[in-house]
Amino acid sequence: MKAIEHSPLMKLVADRIRERILAGEFAPGARLAEERLSAELGVSRMPVREALRALAAEGIVTIEPRRGASVTSYSDEQVLELVEVRSTLEALNAKLAAKRSDPRQIAVLERILSEGSKVNERSDLAELQGANDRFHEAVAAIAANSVLTQIVRSLRERTALIFAPISRKRVRQNWEEHAGIVRAIIAGDAELAALLAARHVYNAAQTPEEAETAKPRRARMRA
Repeated sequence: MKAIEHSPLMKLVADRIRERILAGEFAPGARLAEERLSAELGVSRMPVREALRALAAEGIVTIEPRRGASVTSYSDEQVLELVEVRSTLEALNAKLAAKRSDPRQIAVLERILSEGSKVNERSDLAELQGANDRFHEAVAAIAANSVLTQIVRSLRERTALIFAPISRKRVRQNWEEHAGIVRAIIAGDAELAALLAARHVYNAAQTPEEAETAKPRRARMRA
């Protein structure tokens, strides 16, 4: 019963901690002390503890015996592995969407694309992430594979730490790439939609300034 009573507050606390982590307020590896967070957020330690457990399930927080909670820190190898898997699954989502699209769902996707294209480098981080999530969820809705949707959603949460610091720097490029994916889906070009979706994930893991120098690295990742 207690878990149910604390649930709404726990979600609010988890959302706030997640925001601060993704905004870079807590660096990878930084400890997340329950006492300090409860004081800063003006809540008891119980909802903070529950929130940290929920964030650990998302992969944003790591909880270790005797050390407690800290911001998850990925090695370069782990980043490559996560990007490889997410790019493959996002490509499958786009491919299925191009094969199964219907006019009503396409209209929703186009509206989300239009709204998302209005965000810019000065937009709030939560707004940037929300718009991006709505786009990818709309593509998944068209793909209509519930198993794939659940897996990609979970993976999207785990990769949030990788993409969040870069998203503001390449927000315009992200939405230009989203537009290309939408055009391929509308045209029913499944192979092109998959290619653009996979490329988008690789591109989103780097800043525009890194794009040219990272080409050899992308080739290794695809090999």
